[in-house]
Amino acid sequence: MGRGTLRIYLGAAPGVGKTYAMLAEAHRRVERGTDCVVALVEHHDRPRTEVMLHGLEQIPRSEIDYRSAVFTEMDVDAVLERAPAVALVDELAHTNVPGSRNAKRWQDVEELLKAGIDVISTVNIQHLESLGDVVESITGVRQQETVPDEVVRRADQIELVDMSPQALRRRMAHGNIYQPDKLDAALSNYFRPGNLTALRELALLWTADRVDEYLQQYRGEHNIRTTWQARERIVVGLTGGPEGRTLIRRASRMAAKGSGSEILAVYIARSDGLTSASPKELAVQRTLVEDVGGTFHHVIGDDIPAALLEFARGVNATQIVLGSSRRKTWQYIYGPGVGATVARESGPDLDVHIVTHEEVAKGRGLPIARGARLGRARIISGWLVGVAGPVLLSLLLRSLENGPGLANDVLLFLFLTVAAALLGGLRPALASAAVGVMLLNYWFTPPTQTLTVQDPENFVAIVIFFAVALAVSSVVDLAARRTHQAARLRAESEILSFLAGSVLRGETALDALLERVRETFAMESVALLERASDVDPWTCAGFVGPAPVARPDDADVDMPVGDNMALALSGRVLPAEDRRVLGAFAAQAAVVVDRQRLVSEADRARRLAEGNRIRTALLAAVSHDLRTPLAGIKAAVSSLRSDDVAWSPEDEAELLEGIEDGADRLDHLVGNLLDMSRLQTGTVTPLIREIDLDEVVPMALGGVPEGSVDLDIPETLPMVAVDPGLLERVVANVVENAVKYSPGGEPIAVAASALGERVELRVVDRGRGVPDEAKERIFEPFQRYGDAPRGAGVGLGLAVSRGFAEAMGGTLDAEDTPGGGLTMVLTLTAAPGREQAQDRAVLPAEATS
Repeated sequence: MGRGTLRIYLGAAPGVGKTYAMLAEAHRRVERGTDCVVALVEHHDRPRTEVMLHGLEQIPRSEIDYRSAVFTEMDVDAVLERAPAVALVDELAHTNVPGSRNAKRWQDVEELLKAGIDVISTVNIQHLESLGDVVESITGVRQQETVPDEVVRRADQIELVDMSPQALRRRMAHGNIYQPDKLDAALSNYFRPGNLTALRELALLWTADRVDEYLQQYRGEHNIRTTWQARERIVVGLTGGPEGRTLIRRASRMAAKGSGSEILAVYIARSDGLTSASPKELAVQRTLVEDVGGTFHHVIGDDIPAALLEFARGVNATQIVLGSSRRKTWQYIYGPGVGATVARESGPDLDVHIVTHEEVAKGRGLPIARGARLGRARIISGWLVGVAGPVLLSLLLRSLENGPGLANDVLLFLFLTVAAALLGGLRPALASAAVGVMLLNYWFTPPTQTLTVQDPENFVAIVIFFAVALAVSSVVDLAARRTHQAARLRAESEILSFLAGSVLRGETALDALLERVRETFAMESVALLERASDVDPWTCAGFVGPAPVARPDDADVDMPVGDNMALALSGRVLPAEDRRVLGAFAAQAAVVVDRQRLVSEADRARRLAEGNRIRTALLAAVSHDLRTPLAGIKAAVSSLRSDDVAWSPEDEAELLEGIEDGADRLDHLVGNLLDMSRLQTGTVTPLIREIDLDEVVPMALGGVPEGSVDLDIPETLPMVAVDPGLLERVVANVVENAVKYSPGGEPIAVAASALGERVELRVVDRGRGVPDEAKERIFEPFQRYGDAPRGAGVGLGLAVSRGFAEAMGGTLDAEDTPGGGLTMVLTLTAAPGREQAQDRAVLPAEATS
């Protein structure tokens, strides 16, 4: 009997519907006539899941006594005896009760598979052993029940059951997953949108890795060598040289631009064991690769380009990163180099990136001047071929008894002239033609050993030889000159394109621009100098490189920008043709400086406008909101001082109470105005100390009616590092705001919980709530959302509260209350050195099972 197959429904989070999907698959198989039974399914009292069990045969569970309690587990013997074609086993990571047949449920499933029974199971992504630390850092909860990754990877089929965080939270709010008494705790802790999004990403990436394994297996079975660009894989070719670190970091930045990208660094050694690589440097680069999340590979191959391409196609890579060659110019006679060969033979399915580094050159200079455009080595070679070549050829031909004839002699000399033109340009070719004419006339044209020409045909041949040599030399020299001009214009266009792009992008990094100038022209230092007028001294607006000059006159090259600004370069003197590009750089540097100043002035104007807006709002508040309680106080005092009316003790008490209420409102409004002023001027200095929340929060509730707040502050909470006075003001403002908007006197909820190194205080009301687009606006000064009545405040409470929270290193945000309303979430930092209890964060049963 063969081994059974395993199909796993992998859930991105508890409650996404993996058990429901498993039961739906069972119904489909039963309809097709498959013998399918339920070995164990946990429905967690979810009505829709429980309904799906109807119509399916269920194997009775075994009962196990443990510590005076009875627990039920899957009866493996009963399932083996029943021997169905397919068995449903829920929660693969479950730990069995002590005394069971196996310690873990996945071990029970292994027995069923060995017996030839197909198994359909479920597991959540947070229960995979390799992701335990990651999940704990995200959710603050350590998963106690895990399953080895290899068990899940060996599954014949893995199907991801996914759901967006918003949809999952809606399902929970509707009561489809947990009972109402667990709902608020679950939504506030484990099932926060950020936690669910991170778990979802983990599930997608882990499943993508599994799909990639299937893809590699398929490509191997069908001998597919071309790259399928289903996922970005970047291969970094290392030589063991110091430039390898630059290549690895460049590949890491490329990989960071695409989620799920993979880096594979490969070093190819020759089979003879001879290598110029430094073992120490390779070890450093291996560590660097692992630090950026990549893998290091050591490959043997005599043909470096072929071995590199073979490796890249074998791992289904999409990009190859190589460094510019470190070879000297003359060493290119041995071949075009690894980079050029790989780029030529990579084909359309592999992108090859050639990365420059410090070992190649010190800068990205423009092409060299016209006089040296062919290089010193080529010019010397051209003169040797053009002058010494004809002499050697003459000696060779004279040593032959029967020479090839004058026509062939002319062609041989013409070949040397063309070679001299290709190597050294026009002048060596002209010299070669002149020497060739003299030698042909003297040694090979009758009468020999004289400079006269007897036969007119020979004279015509010599003239044609010289004309052809001159024409070929001119064409070759013109082609070299046009190539030089094209390369230079291309370099200039790239630079001008870069400058234009920086203008369009609004880049304002002066140091980066000056560094680009220094690299482009291979300078030691570059400085941008400016002065207020012609008589004022020069000042440095920015510089790169060592020892920048203080005046343009001290620089090797200076480029004026207007009357009072100049770009000063030190290192070498530039030819005149390079100053055009330098002028573009200088103009761009001036634009960058102007833009920086405009941005600074715009920020200053924005702050002034904001201050003016606040002053205007303050005047409006003073003219209305502050005058309202003042008017009430004045009216009450005037009534008490009036001699025309005899007030009863009850009336006097009521008037005095009105005066007291008005004074309290004034004190509260003025306090918020002063607090906002302190925040605007940055004079809030919190005195941080460790304190328990249950010492501060009750004191902050003194200003709200009794019975309007349901308080839930667990005693097991860790202490928080806060300023008690500021925290009390924050809680008081937030609670008073929630009570004000709570409908019909319905009490609000104030609850605290711990999540990792954070402590959260949530103030929950059941009011009208706030739309998403207004959630940030309610924290701005002098903002009152909706139909808040005039006189209810100047709209500073939440602004002051957020400012105080941030001053203490915390945050204050607004979220929707499930079922309607608004929840204010105050996040604080737990005091250091306090060990958090495992049961701090309330976690639903399925999340830990």
